[in-house]
Amino acid sequence: MYTDQLRRIEHLKKENNAIILAHNYQPPEIQDAADIIGDSLELAMKAREVTENTIILCGVRFMAETAKVLNPKKAVIIPAPDAGCPLADYLTPEMVREARLAHPGAAVVLYVNSDTAAKAEADIVCTSANAVDVVRSLTETTILFGPDSNLADHVASQVPEKEIIPLPEGGHCYVHALFTCDDVITAAEEGCTTICHPECPREVRNGSDVVASTGGMVTMAKNAESWMLLTEKGIGYRLEKLYPEKRFVVRKDAICADMKKIILDLLEHSLITGEYVLELPVDLMDRARGPIERMMALRRE
Repeated sequence: MYTDQLRRIEHLKKENNAIILAHNYQPPEIQDAADIIGDSLELAMKAREVTENTIILCGVRFMAETAKVLNPKKAVIIPAPDAGCPLADYLTPEMVREARLAHPGAAVVLYVNSDTAAKAEADIVCTSANAVDVVRSLTETTILFGPDSNLADHVASQVPEKEIIPLPEGGHCYVHALFTCDDVITAAEEGCTTICHPECPREVRNGSDVVASTGGMVTMAKNAESWMLLTEKGIGYRLEKLYPEKRFVVRKDAICADMKKIILDLLEHSLITGEYVLELPVDLMDRARGPIERMMALRRE
């Protein structure tokens, strides 16, 4: 199918002392080419430890930026430089600063799905895998949380002793906003255990058997024979490879267009030409590193 191209990519990767990190939502052929596949937290942890000269980040821009912030001496390449994130675009640094003025004494927790300039204004960063733990770790009782209001609502349901203020109101992932209670009903009719991403709407989360990040889905998959995955369809391919004896059902229209922009031709092109190297201002990386590192330190405790 694409075996010859994978061989060329493997050769080029070794020749360039590069490592390929890919998100769970990447196309199947990119997952097949990757050295590491994971969710945002797993990729961030790996990026910080990379010893190779070059990190090829197969995901969207904020993931490549996080890798660069955590390992600034390495070249970080994103094969599709226009692979953005509409969710991250909801929130600007100015909005964070204005919210701080309106809520003095509140802590700012920003989802990793945000721009580096916004992260630089945060107290701490989180992922969907650790958002609840991050908020629980803070001494502040009022939390400004952005940019995903559905994830903020999920955190509020798990940490009721704190006031969670979404920043901005209505920020959402368009893929996870697709899911409805009909998907939960369909899962039950098909005999599937339902697992949904915390970015899904409240009624979907409440109706699902499990709420988990994509990394959590990988961990939980062993606990049932048949799953309905209420998240971007790319995770289905990874789970089918990991657990070929189990059944995984996805919505075929649950597609993040930006996640699918990286294809093998672009990956091979990046390894041949060195395009496209991500550059960020040093002072911005220094300011954003603190909130990200605070999240990483929390995980080690």
